[in-house]
Amino acid sequence: MYTISNIDATKYKNVAAAMGSYFGTESGVTVQANETKVIESPKDNLSNQLNKLIADYNYASSIQLEENERGITIHILDDVLFPPGTAVLNESSKSVLTRLADVIKSIPNDIRIEGHTDNTPINTARYPSNWHLSVDRALSTAYYLISQQGVDPDKVSIVGYSEYRPIAPNDLPAQREKNRRVDLVILK
Repeated sequence: MYTISNIDATKYKNVAAAMGSYFGTESGVTVQANETKVIESPKDNLSNQLNKLIADYNYASSIQLEENERGITIHILDDVLFPPGTAVLNESSKSVLTRLADVIKSIPNDIRIEGHTDNTPINTARYPSNWHLSVDRALSTAYYLISQQGVDPDKVSIVGYSEYRPIAPNDLPAQREKNRRVDLVILK
């Protein structure tokens, strides 16, 4: 956050551009001379929108936000999106993705959709490994966002990490649940 009081139009534009460069757009704050305004960066605005969505729909136990050097990561636990061992989106997952799409469609950033699994081996006809499952989950999520929600396909990429990027140890069932997830990474 940055606070200013006496407005120099040139300095204001430079500050707004610098703040907006984090997510590729300038902030839309209008400033009157001799008035104090707080400029909210696009990153803060996006975080606020996502946190509001999580609170409004009681997603706190199923969706977590993380901010790091890559951008903002939305961790969506697999029980929200997929039945165990599958990559078929269930109806409740579509409503979650629809609400998230309303937020991410409005930003110019690239979105990387990452599939993750726990370290429990899978070996089915469709998924001979956790690699296959993680990629298919990322693909199902991306395809739904693009084909059903109008997210720009030029902004979307997918990756499958299998069990190799855990966010919790794989020692207990509750910890493994956290590792079975799809991450939407809103890249800087």
